[in-house]
Amino acid sequence: MTKSRSHAAAWPIEPSALFAAALMIFSILALPAFSQTYSFNSVTIEGNDRIEDGTILSYAGIARGQAVSAAQLNDATQQVRGSGLFETVELVPQGSNLLIRVSEYPTINIINFEGNARLNDDVLRSVVASQERRVYSPATAERDVAAISQAYADAGRVSAIVRPSLIRREGDRVDLVFEVFEGGLAEVERISFVGNRDFGDRRLRGVLETKQAGALRLLIQRDTFSPDRLDFDKQVLTDFYNSRGYPDFVVNDVDVQLTRERDAYLITYNVQEGRRFRIGGVGLSSQIPEANAEEFRRALRLRTGSVYSPVGIENDIARIENLAIRKGLSFVRVEPQITRNDREGTLDVNYVLVPGERIFVERIDIEGNTTTLDRVIRTQFRTVEGDPFNPRMIRQSAERIRALGYFADASVNAREGSTPDQVVIDVDVEEQPTGSLSFGANYNSDNGVSLVASFRERNFLGRGQQLDFQISTGESNRNFSFDFAEPFFLGRDLRFGIDLNYRTTDNQNALYDTERVRVSPSLSFPVSENGRLQVYYAFNWTDITDVAGDRTDPPEDRASLVIFEEADRGAVGTQSLGFGYSWDSRRNGIDPTTGYVLRFGQEYGIGDNEFVRTTALAAAETKVWSEELTLRATVEGGALHYNTGSSRVTDRYFLGSSLMRGFEPGGIGPRDADTDDALGGNYFAVARLEAEFPLGLPEEYGITGGLFLDHGSVWDVGDEHGATVLYNEFDTRTVAGVSVFWTTPIGPLRFNFSEPLDIRERDEPNNFDVTISTSF
Repeated sequence: MTKSRSHAAAWPIEPSALFAAALMIFSILALPAFSQTYSFNSVTIEGNDRIEDGTILSYAGIARGQAVSAAQLNDATQQVRGSGLFETVELVPQGSNLLIRVSEYPTINIINFEGNARLNDDVLRSVVASQERRVYSPATAERDVAAISQAYADAGRVSAIVRPSLIRREGDRVDLVFEVFEGGLAEVERISFVGNRDFGDRRLRGVLETKQAGALRLLIQRDTFSPDRLDFDKQVLTDFYNSRGYPDFVVNDVDVQLTRERDAYLITYNVQEGRRFRIGGVGLSSQIPEANAEEFRRALRLRTGSVYSPVGIENDIARIENLAIRKGLSFVRVEPQITRNDREGTLDVNYVLVPGERIFVERIDIEGNTTTLDRVIRTQFRTVEGDPFNPRMIRQSAERIRALGYFADASVNAREGSTPDQVVIDVDVEEQPTGSLSFGANYNSDNGVSLVASFRERNFLGRGQQLDFQISTGESNRNFSFDFAEPFFLGRDLRFGIDLNYRTTDNQNALYDTERVRVSPSLSFPVSENGRLQVYYAFNWTDITDVAGDRTDPPEDRASLVIFEEADRGAVGTQSLGFGYSWDSRRNGIDPTTGYVLRFGQEYGIGDNEFVRTTALAAAETKVWSEELTLRATVEGGALHYNTGSSRVTDRYFLGSSLMRGFEPGGIGPRDADTDDALGGNYFAVARLEAEFPLGLPEEYGITGGLFLDHGSVWDVGDEHGATVLYNEFDTRTVAGVSVFWTTPIGPLRFNFSEPLDIRERDEPNNFDVTISTSF
């Protein structure tokens, strides 16, 4: 207690008064530092060589005689430094004079890249912003490092390291060098799926644009990871499921991970398939008095029990709108109303015709086409200026423009026009190369090896015309072909084409040579949703030359007497008119798992040689077992009948490997009993059955297996000219075999291993052949 009182007595001033006094003393001492101001009557600038004094003063923002604080002086320093023109900046007050001392960034002399092999200098130079003969900027160089790294990441090299360095040169110049360590290629090592029940991983991987790395990694560029390609893959995966009756399908998440070594990606799709639906009831109602619902209902093609597909509904809407246009009804909008029946797994579709907004197309603006003419793009629109605006038709036009293949990118958008009831359609395209010049070699089992030179242009002179020129020469034949096509002749959906073909064969495979010329102009046009008709004129010139031996020679030293008789006619020219009709269910895109094709054509000879040539084909393909197994069936036949004159070996049918596998060219059918020459036939018929299935190999190899069974015949030489002809009657053969399909970057190859089951003594089997795999 005493001690406390003594302490209190010794403290003469209250604590609060002491604190106030200390604060006053501190304020007095600190006031000069906080309140100091400057005013400059002159400015001296040192260190600048290329940058004008006025430019530096404008960045500083200090006027003559202006009172500035120390904080404002610091801000001015930061403003000059922020211009990016100087390495160092100092603002030093010297009385009434302000000294601004700077050191400028050097000028870039040249920009070089070192260590880059996968991406050449031109590619890297296109992504950097730094420029030669411009002031070097560290910030810009850092952005260039990021851009180069991203370019390598897009090429699958995420571990690439980029470092900028400067090499000092005289005259305040530097060389900017980007040192690149490319690292290894980060491939897509595995693509897997979680949540898929009805379709296996193999089938879904086949849908995606991105592929797993495999044996062909040096040729396939789609096995590197690309975020843009990932977005595309998500969309095509959704479209795949939607078109097969899964309207609720969603991609919940895509997990992308780098392996620990950072040399490969692991991609996992987390999907939710939902339930598969079929179409229940299909109806149509109209809220427009002028539109007869029953009449429009007859235009529908969607049927109860079919698998749900958005494409089928879109096609029905297009039919309804086209019918409304033909009936003079504008601004008809079709609203599909879909009712779910989860218990039955069906979707009821009712199309409702309602009045649409009265909006017109004011104009169509096209930009970006430097080579392609505007009219080529406009032909893809079914809408012209002044027509009612139909968003669905504009979307379809955009799809047709992209499908041309002329453009790397094409966007079609609508915006409001000069008035609220008008729209302007903006078309922005980015052109890409459409021509190709190639030199190479072909091989097939029928004709052996041949050298090929070809030129192809899909957008000739920017007119949308197609030009194809090809020359090939091989051991047994030489071929020249020229094809030209105008797909929109007279501004309509009318394709005009002209084909010119010249072909010769030598006697390595036969005891005679042939020479053929064919010139054929044609017109083709659609006659229904899935049907197309072609009409044509043809001039054919054929000659049989260099027939081996003489008629009096022994059979082993001469050609068939049939060939002699036909060669005696000399060169023969024929003229003909013909048509060809094709119906393809795949054109409407409704059923992606099943397709049907029908083809029928006839050619009528006119003039001195009157004949009728008839050809027909029916084919079907379907995918079963979660689309892992593909089944195909084809029936094909032909008949040649002469009313005046007779056929020659240059006109008749031969069954090569494209028609019937398992035999040499001319290996079956009519032949001379003495010389064994194949003579061909006026009739042929073939049935082909085959199945294609996975072999259990990684699908990135592109290798699948198959089984096939062919059954057919070629017969009837016609006039026998006194020679003895074998197998001149309808006499069928059967061959079975296995196939290996290999999808390679140079084209789809097919290897057939066959064994005849039904064969004749003089037939010539071929147990192995290689062909280009083609769809029916």
